Amino acid sequence: MKQIISKIGVPSKIVEQSKKQIAELAYNLVEKEIKKYPEVLGLEFGGSFAKGTWLSKDADIDIFIRFKKIVSEEKFEKISKKIGFDALKQYFPYIRYSQHPYVEAKIKSTKINVVPFYDVKIGEWKSAADRSPFHTKFMKKSLTSKMRNEVRILKTFLKSSGIYGAEIAKQGFSGYISEVLILEFGSFENLIKSISKIKEKQIIGKTSKIFDTSIVVIDPIDSNRNLAAAISDENIGKFVLISRAFKERPSLDFFKNKKSRISKKYWDNLLAIKFNFKIRSPDIIWGQIKRATSTLSTQLELGGFTVLRSEPYTDQENEAYLFFFLQSTKIGQIYLKNGPEFFRDASTKSFISKNLKNAELVWMGNDRKIVSLEKRKHTDAVKFMIEFLEKNLQIGIPKGLQGDLKRGFKVSIGNKNLSKSIKEAASELISIDGTLLHFN
Repeated sequence: MKQIISKIGVPSKIVEQSKKQIAELAYNLVEKEIKKYPEVLGLEFGGSFAKGTWLSKDADIDIFIRFKKIVSEEKFEKISKKIGFDALKQYFPYIRYSQHPYVEAKIKSTKINVVPFYDVKIGEWKSAADRSPFHTKFMKKSLTSKMRNEVRILKTFLKSSGIYGAEIAKQGFSGYISEVLILEFGSFENLIKSISKIKEKQIIGKTSKIFDTSIVVIDPIDSNRNLAAAISDENIGKFVLISRAFKERPSLDFFKNKKSRISKKYWDNLLAIKFNFKIRSPDIIWGQIKRATSTLSTQLELGGFTVLRSEPYTDQENEAYLFFFLQSTKIGQIYLKNGPEFFRDASTKSFISKNLKNAELVWMGNDRKIVSLEKRKHTDAVKFMIEFLEKNLQIGIPKGLQGDLKRGFKVSIGNKNLSKSIKEAASELISIDGTLLHFN
């Protein structure tokens, strides 16, 4: 088993040579462009390609442009975009966003990222990408050849469980975190053993700072930075659970995608909101629809609907969906509202006075509290949501989405009007998570 696992994710010599040729082609194109700008000091490879931890079937090539630290943020962004677009113009480049915009294109299905960073000393960060060259240098020096392959094993393990990727859509484990974890524990096997018994708020690495996340993973080149802050609790939980399952029964199945098990009887409990949006960066639209989903979950709960799970989805081109798995899409017309205890003089007077006018009934309860019987305006989740989106968009919906929703939206129940790919995304809300099926 160990011998088979040790080969996982390692590229063949042919694949490695092909990737190097693409990298050199892209590098030369960008290098030609930077010579036009005195603000730029140089160029270097970064990311998993530079560190030798890339996966055979999935490897972006990151090319970092080093800017003088005196360059203004406006010029920093403008020049780096111009370089990226001019260098990769024949490969249909486009803009992506992190803290700052960067240019991305594809050469023979390999993503090329052209990313700007400032030439600063360690700890004097001006942009989010400034740490990256230090990460690359540190890992190239620290990871042994065996460790690099262990990183590849870990990445494959994380990918097969759907928890690999730092993008906001995923909120999973980044390639750099994978490298940090292997460096800290020495091997994939040691990491699995440690994660299987990890404690709440356990710190991996060294820091004097206190962080409030489920686990803490310290950046080796910045002890004030918690890498785990970008990972959702759901994905941390999945990692802990599959590590335990793998430790008990190691199997190659853990390195293959495991499909979730759909409970089709719950399709009628699924509320879907569909709308089109004006083109923007995937990172921006994902951030907006995640915030909108959270807001609308809260509003549904305030309206009396129990939200069991919720999740957004976008094709990253022009369509977005917000999905809500409800306990029921229809609820009773009346509900109880508990008021103050009778000992609280002023509060009880106010509560009784208000509810004698507005409530259906008011009475003295057995638990020392005044109780009122209220009537709901909406008992149907679809009608509730349509009215909210028509009249209350300004309540918690990101400004960037308000214009999109004003142009039109559709609220529906079930899966009848969903395409195959959208239905697949929605089905995750009414499924047993594939990672948990390893416990069978």
